[in-house]
Amino acid sequence: MSKRVSEEAKSHDHHAKDYTDPPPAPLIDFAELKLWSFYRALIAEFIATLLFLYVTVATLTSQPAPCDGGVGALGIAWAFGGMIFVLVYCTAGISGGHINPAVTFGLLLARKVSLTRAAAYVVAQCSGAICGVGLVKALMKHSYNSVGGGANAVSAGYDKGTALGAEIMGTFVLVYTVFSATDPKRNARDSHVPVLAPLPIGFAVFVVHLATIPITGTGINPARSFGAAVIYNNARVWDDHWIFWVGPFVGAMGAAAYHQCVLRAVAMKALGSFQSNPSN
Repeated sequence: MSKRVSEEAKSHDHHAKDYTDPPPAPLIDFAELKLWSFYRALIAEFIATLLFLYVTVATLTSQPAPCDGGVGALGIAWAFGGMIFVLVYCTAGISGGHINPAVTFGLLLARKVSLTRAAAYVVAQCSGAICGVGLVKALMKHSYNSVGGGANAVSAGYDKGTALGAEIMGTFVLVYTVFSATDPKRNARDSHVPVLAPLPIGFAVFVVHLATIPITGTGINPARSFGAAVIYNNARVWDDHWIFWVGPFVGAMGAAAYHQCVLRAVAMKALGSFQSNPSN
């Protein structure tokens, strides 16, 4: 009788877990460099970031003030959030739909991608961002220069500490959403609704922009800030530029640690597995 109960319990546990955690990515994976899928993913990240910067910076530069019928901060936030929703939906199956070095960094810390792939993604994202903003400047130069090229900088009335905190918290919200929306548990339960991952990610970008546009213009994406800074090339923008790398990377680190160590308890699971192994 006890044996049957034990077998039923094991069977129940087996069926209760309706998802599989992927194995950790290797730190360095040179084998990826031989795969076409690796370069296809790089092209997808490059094009997605190019399109993201083109549409969003064009929205910034082509719109008059709200009192003259412009979209204002709300419309700008929708442009950023909507483009992330569209592009993550389009590229998630090819490259993972990062479109942001901070997202890539967070996934690297969680061992979702290798260092090789992460470094290549960041280069592709920054290159795409430069090209996207360059297109905006080429097509609408007058309005582009009149609004500061869509570059991120600390707004008047705020200090660099406040701006750094805003970037850290904003990126935390975004990367935490990315981890939660792509969690294997959630994918197993919501696989019948394929837009559920891109939708909250895009909405996170939208709400963070509403909160931080008045402070920094909202970076939360080092590639977005870098591309705009390179093309606009203004001394004040470069003076503040470190904020838009340090803030997002710290925020991504915090989100990765919170999700992996607290919510998923990866470290505790590994410790429990080690203690239950009779050979230890």
